[in-house]
Amino acid sequence: MKTLFLTGGNNGIGYYMVKEWLQNGNYAAVLDMSCDNINRLKEIYPESLLTFESDVCNKDSVKTAVNDTNAKFGSIDYVVHNACLCLFKSFEEHSKEDFSKVMDVNFYGAINLTEAVIPIIKNQRRGKICFTSSGVGVTGFIDISSYASSKGAIESFAKCMNIEYEDSGVTFHIMHPPLTDTESSSPLPIPKEFKASPEKVGKGFIKNIDSKKFIITPSFGDKISVRLSYAFSLPMGRMLVKMTKKAKMDLK
Repeated sequence: MKTLFLTGGNNGIGYYMVKEWLQNGNYAAVLDMSCDNINRLKEIYPESLLTFESDVCNKDSVKTAVNDTNAKFGSIDYVVHNACLCLFKSFEEHSKEDFSKVMDVNFYGAINLTEAVIPIIKNQRRGKICFTSSGVGVTGFIDISSYASSKGAIESFAKCMNIEYEDSGVTFHIMHPPLTDTESSSPLPIPKEFKASPEKVGKGFIKNIDSKKFIITPSFGDKISVRLSYAFSLPMGRMLVKMTKKAKMDLK
């Protein structure tokens, strides 16, 4: 049995990743601002699931949760920073505080988690640390500059860590989901049928979590889409904006 520590697992993709992980007979720990939904799984997996109702921006609480998880299950084999904050505002509507708030959760939350788990995983000489990214962190998009910028920072951080720790037994990866029907994507004026199911995406990530590739996707189709985004970042960004505007017009 292996242990997964995940932030942002009360709902959406993270929830279904943890659910699938537990169904496969493993241990899991979840840190989120609210754990009301994920706690229902504790009725089924009382000895296999730990939950921590806390803020990923709180460095001390993240460290405590990580250490408690390691003490309970004896190891931490997979780590996923999935917690995120997304603001839908034009750049001129964004304040400096808005950018700071988003970066605190999406980027500095990843740093807090990494600092907490690195000593454990280095000592084990094995382990995988993953950060959930986004296509907009590669291609850009409108009215989402703080979120996209934070995901761009995550991409660079993961690359640096991947290189810096390549001889330690610790590997770093980016997880790239497609546009998914989650709470954070709900303000986008796109019909639900054009968004992926969070359950399908979560299961796909667990299925592929042992991939040795730097970028992990939930399906082969998503892998192709991500490759196109990296190869043609600005054209893809502009195309996505046009598609979104068209969808918005169609909804009127």
